Amino acid sequence: MSDRRLEVDGISKRYGDTIALQEMTFEVRAGEIFGFVGSNGAGKTTTMRIALGVLAADSGQVRWDGAPVTAETRSRIGYMPEERGLYPRMKVGEQLEYFARLHGLSRGDAVRATREWTERLGVAGRTGDEVQKLSLGNQQRVQLAAALVHHPEILVLDEPFSGLDPVAVDVMSEVLREKCATGVPVIFSSHQLELVERLSDRVGIVKAGRMVAIGATEELRSQGTEELVVDAPQAARGWADGLPGVTVSRYEGDRTILALGEGADDQAVLHAALATGPVREFARRLPSLTELFRHVVSTEAVSAEPAAEADDTTSDQGVTV
Repeated sequence: MSDRRLEVDGISKRYGDTIALQEMTFEVRAGEIFGFVGSNGAGKTTTMRIALGVLAADSGQVRWDGAPVTAETRSRIGYMPEERGLYPRMKVGEQLEYFARLHGLSRGDAVRATREWTERLGVAGRTGDEVQKLSLGNQQRVQLAAALVHHPEILVLDEPFSGLDPVAVDVMSEVLREKCATGVPVIFSSHQLELVERLSDRVGIVKAGRMVAIGATEELRSQGTEELVVDAPQAARGWADGLPGVTVSRYEGDRTILALGEGADDQAVLHAALATGPVREFARRLPSLTELFRHVVSTEAVSAEPAAEADDTTSDQGVTV
């Protein structure tokens, strides 16, 4: 596998008194799927826009294969904005061919690539329709086709799974894994953390414009506090209160999620649970990515994304083509 990589090195961006990014630093390696997660307004879209050249950073640099990203480099990036970056009144097939031609493909290659990706993504029967006549899910499929039609070296996808049904999610996940297997670095943002955990090789958690945690999913989970899950359906709330070194973290239906402090005896916990009736589950587990995200990111209310963070269809459209 090539050691080529997309590097985001110390990117900072400010809008007046609002700090959008603070020394944002990470890399996405060739043949790697990188999940980029954070609350609304955390800086994910701003980072992607700077990588694509839609926005200019106040400081820092974006590099591909060791060299600064240029306009020529960006022509080889497949970008999928969160908001549709397509021409709503243009027919699907004509639009995809147009994008492919703008990226340098010959007419014949553009036609073949359009056929390949519309068939693969399940919209081959809609190539004669205007984008605005498609469902939101099919518009999302066409948007991914637009990011793939020119055979990009890098994929940058902002909320690519938004609005997709489970079958479409599986198809898109398979496509991303296949592109990754050919050496394409893939970075995508998503609020569907279970999907991020399942699909990503590494994950970066961003908060207030700064990368606060990064690593393989299991590596990040191992840094969390191990929990004890007890499913005792006949136990009343509070059955574990007073057990030495044991804290009740939360309840999930019949399950009681416990944190064990130093000196806590899990066998004493099991004995107390059995005293209430049958125990269907008794297991230690590491926190999921969702639970880790809740822990890492502040639970304070997050203000709406600043105007510069929100997608602008015209700007993104210019990059897509």
